[in-house]
Amino acid sequence: MLNLNIWREYLILFLIGGIVYVLIEISYRGYSHISMFIVGGICFILISSLNELPFKMPIALQMFISCLLITGIELISGTIVNIFLHLNVWDYSLERFNFLGQICLKASIAWFFLSLPGIYIGNFIKSILTQ
Repeated sequence: MLNLNIWREYLILFLIGGIVYVLIEISYRGYSHISMFIVGGICFILISSLNELPFKMPIALQMFISCLLITGIELISGTIVNIFLHLNVWDYSLERFNFLGQICLKASIAWFFLSLPGIYIGNFIKSILTQ
């Protein structure tokens, strides 16, 4: 069972990740959706946890893995929210190199670069919370 400090850490990371993800979407598209808050929270917890692996990972590899994680979570959430629930939160079907209109290469490349500050900020927050 996870101790209370771990739950607190995950909750704080989830809230920060959710807020930042929504703010990124609002700044890019002008609007967002509550599902993107959830996606952002999950993504931030995951990318902030990469340094907890038992081996040291170069930052470029962390960025690449973060990009894959975020893109994968967007595909899963898009399949649920957009395809099954028909909420039409986003649609990449007009973008080149898209898959099911839920993910596209352009967004994945953006997530690769945006993951760099996310990794550092996540690590910083975790260092504060574990003191």
